[in-house]
Amino acid sequence: MAVFPPASGRAAAMPRLLDLDKRGELTTAHVRLVAKALGKSERTVWRWLAAAREDHRLARMESSHFTVTTEVRRLLALWGGNASRVHAELVQRAAGDQDVPPVPSLSTLHRAIRRDLTRGERAGLKSGEAARRAHDVFGQRPATHRNAVWEGDHKHVPVEVDVEGELATPWVTWFIDCATKAITGVAVTAHAPSRDAVLASLRIAITRTEPFGPVGGLPGQIRVDRGKEFLCRAVTAAMGALAVPVTDLPAYTPHLKGTIEALNDAVEEMFLVSLPRYTDRQKLTGGRLADPGAPPLTYEAFVGLLLDWVTWWNTRHRPSALNGKTPLQAWQADATPLTDVPTGQLATFALEDDGRTYTISTSGVRWRRRDYLAPWMNGRTGTKVSVRHLPHHDDTIEVFDATTGHHLGSAFLAAAASQEQIRSVQAARTAAARRLKADLRAAEKLRRRRFEASTTAAPPMPLTSPTSAQAEEELGAAAQTDRRALARPDLVPHGPAPDTWARPRPPRTPTPDEDQADDR
Repeated sequence: MAVFPPASGRAAAMPRLLDLDKRGELTTAHVRLVAKALGKSERTVWRWLAAAREDHRLARMESSHFTVTTEVRRLLALWGGNASRVHAELVQRAAGDQDVPPVPSLSTLHRAIRRDLTRGERAGLKSGEAARRAHDVFGQRPATHRNAVWEGDHKHVPVEVDVEGELATPWVTWFIDCATKAITGVAVTAHAPSRDAVLASLRIAITRTEPFGPVGGLPGQIRVDRGKEFLCRAVTAAMGALAVPVTDLPAYTPHLKGTIEALNDAVEEMFLVSLPRYTDRQKLTGGRLADPGAPPLTYEAFVGLLLDWVTWWNTRHRPSALNGKTPLQAWQADATPLTDVPTGQLATFALEDDGRTYTISTSGVRWRRRDYLAPWMNGRTGTKVSVRHLPHHDDTIEVFDATTGHHLGSAFLAAAASQEQIRSVQAARTAAARRLKADLRAAEKLRRRRFEASTTAAPPMPLTSPTSAQAEEELGAAAQTDRRALARPDLVPHGPAPDTWARPRPPRTPTPDEDQADDR
């Protein structure tokens, strides 16, 4: 078995053979030894030695061949990686310019592309950055201990669920421990998530008491992408107060948080695909679903099933990286000390404060032009307080003493609307939105012009042309809607100004001396 490849072996052996030849010590045994080591015949080694004696050539002379230039790369990008079209473009350019070098054959161009461009470059020139990145090699971070690093992300669930009579695709916000693959916290929203979903998931992740324990505690670091919900002031301040840094990864780099991305793929392949009204299910001809009328899950049922799957993942699933252990077993086998947050601090975790001071009156606390009441406020009128609240949750606020910061209690919205009233308002808003959408569609149809199909290069011809009377009628209707056109400022003539009004002074003619001073 040859140790050296033929090309590098020849370059390594020839200087030694030439040196032996100059000293007169070269023998057939030396040539036979080199030939055996390189897997070549003795005749080939003698031929190499003759070439080295003649022109000091120690390696094979590479013949000139066509190489991929910058121009060829740009043409490949232009034609989407189609080498045949690139070759035709080069032939066309050469036919119109005699100074252009000769164009290689199509097979030569194909060989040059395969030789000079990597698989990733060829895929990128054909399909873009995502295709090029599929051929990259990604490293793996070294193993760490539990709670060393968490990763967080949003997952848009491709399942339609019933949210108060309307179909919606929920979002899941969750965090996972990178060392043990245990899901530490999860929160579900029926709409696109905001900072309240991140804070709710973080609060559950940190809590180690039942029903959320025993996984949890304070992590050493949290890795997220550039989502504004993860990097908002409320989230960074809440974790910063606990000395937990939130690391912002570059955009469009899912390989830098591969643990949570693997979880996003796993939940879809192992759970969501089996649910009714899964939107990415196999489709029939024409893109139709096999059962488009399948009854959807209710929002409550979906959340319950998802939480059951999270429990299954932590307690029964055995990822290959854990060597046969479940995430919970890997967590319990790790002896790394945990840092817990006192219950009193978690009670007010992630609450926002507007920095203002309020006063308890006989109507309670006036916050955002609405009154909030609580039984503990009796006997405390006149007390200066501060208000903290969960983002996007204005039905309940937490009240603190403005001087000491002591938590006084929760307060609830007074005169809150009933569920029937809220549903009626939402139905009215939905109907108004549908009417506006229909009006906008009708307006677009009026604005859109349609033209005849063209078979030759000619100006476009409209399919329908309005008559002169129709044009005048439409212009008249449009003029009626223009309030400025309807205005008649001269309908009532203006009378003289009253004597009590201040009048502007008439302009004074400057004297000749003043004119000369201005000229100087």
